[in-house]
Amino acid sequence: MIFDTHSHLNFKAYDADRNDVIKRTLDEGVFCIDVGTKYETSKNAIELAEKNENIYAAIGMHPIHIKTDLIKLKMDDDEGAFAPLGEDFDAEKYKELAQSKKVVAIGEIGLDYYYRPKTKSRLEEFKNLQKKVFIQQLDMTKELNLPVIIHVRMAFEDVYEILKNYQLPVTGYRLRGVIHCFTGNLEQAKKFVELGFYLGINGIIDKIDLIEVIKNIPLENLLTETDCPYLTPLAAVALAKAGRNEPIFVKHIIQRIAEIKNMSYEEVAQVTAESAKKLFKI
Repeated sequence: MIFDTHSHLNFKAYDADRNDVIKRTLDEGVFCIDVGTKYETSKNAIELAEKNENIYAAIGMHPIHIKTDLIKLKMDDDEGAFAPLGEDFDAEKYKELAQSKKVVAIGEIGLDYYYRPKTKSRLEEFKNLQKKVFIQQLDMTKELNLPVIIHVRMAFEDVYEILKNYQLPVTGYRLRGVIHCFTGNLEQAKKFVELGFYLGINGIIDKIDLIEVIKNIPLENLLTETDCPYLTPLAAVALAKAGRNEPIFVKHIIQRIAEIKNMSYEEVAQVTAESAKKLFKI
């Protein structure tokens, strides 16, 4: 058993051959967490999960989908169409989705400051809006007692402070979850691990240097993921349809971690799978 703890088979990128991709995933013994980014894709993730025994769902609103007129949202053809000004977060609608037994996490949620307003005042307003919706979704996570999948881009310190202030003894509650597509340095990695979070490792390891992080963070604190259709590992590019990532390519992430940590593929696959089962209660 191997785990892709972050996939987006619910995205438009798979509309032409989704069933074939899912069959390959099942044939290779890969289990997936299919992750929502807004209400529509969260609902689609549940539909996929309920039809396939090896797929589970996460539901939530990605920070780029938060309704705002402070920036012009970037459209992503692979994800599918969405409202140009984003969506208002409606906790009740998401809690209704969470009634499905295949929902195992809230995510992906967090902070993303990559696309941002140019003026200082608008930037501050923009950050505060994202923080507000992030905390609202953490409150929902607490109410539902589910783990959380965290998206963080150019916002490590703000995400860390929010998560730290949400943990015991501040709130009397301990969040559990994963920092998806970890791109930080070793010091940042240790801080999140100390809070009890896992680090999600995917094809980004072919784009940025994560060797020290992977070497020094215990294997028990790492999860494997693809973030498909994005971040195809270099070792899988020749096999990928038009360069598109898919869950079976998580095996290349497992192999890369094994090489960096001087471990066997089998050990990395087993430990990361057990961690995924523990976190998501599968």
